[in-house]
Amino acid sequence: MESFDIPLHGPRVEPTPRWVRVRAGDVWVADSRRALLLAWYGPDMLPTYCFPPDDVRADLFRPSAGGGSSVAVAHDVQVGDVVLAGAAMRFGDPGPPLSAVEGHWSFTWDGRVSWFEEALEVHVHARDPSKRVDVVPSEREIRVEVAGQVVAESTRPHALFETGLPTRWYLPVDDVASELLEPSDTVSQCPYKGTARYWSVRAGGEVHRDLAWSYAEPVPECPRIAGLVCFFNEKVDLVIDGVPQPRPFTPWS
Repeated sequence: MESFDIPLHGPRVEPTPRWVRVRAGDVWVADSRRALLLAWYGPDMLPTYCFPPDDVRADLFRPSAGGGSSVAVAHDVQVGDVVLAGAAMRFGDPGPPLSAVEGHWSFTWDGRVSWFEEALEVHVHARDPSKRVDVVPSEREIRVEVAGQVVAESTRPHALFETGLPTRWYLPVDDVASELLEPSDTVSQCPYKGTARYWSVRAGGEVHRDLAWSYAEPVPECPRIAGLVCFFNEKVDLVIDGVPQPRPFTPWS
């Protein structure tokens, strides 16, 4: 079984040339042209930006009751009468190789504040420049099976190659057995691709939840996947050019 654990180079800190800002309500609580990118992958961490103390509105922050960790202390953000509990964090010294973020501030990515790179609002986490996403049209023969039942067959897929993850095969809707798909309420966001909506698959006498997804309006960098359907390699039986593929092990397994 092929394993994909996503971390690329271990936790690292590097300067970013991007103008990075954070807004809480109508107030800019961070505004910096000298932010640091903290690329740290783990159960509780995804890439984020860290701001020098002079580039944040620290007058709006108060230590949270019992919040934080050995690496960072959580702070509430108060804008007018609105208090965003634990929405900011101030880093202590996390030790090498992350010592550069000592004394810097970062913020939650849970939607309570808005993040901007230049004039573009970004979601979920900071975009890591060491990750790359390429979408390439292909002529491979792709077959997707669930519980022994064929749910998609295509010779005109698009292959999405994303650093650290298995190849994802995006298929035209006409090549998918749409009568086997049931719309799901699940929605996810990806800073590299956009907002995805999901389908469950009814096969083998049961419903298999959230096996497929589609980006109706992907970010401008990935226009080729618009409206196509993709299935989790980890959860379906994928056959490429007649060869059954092993299910990769990833955080979505």
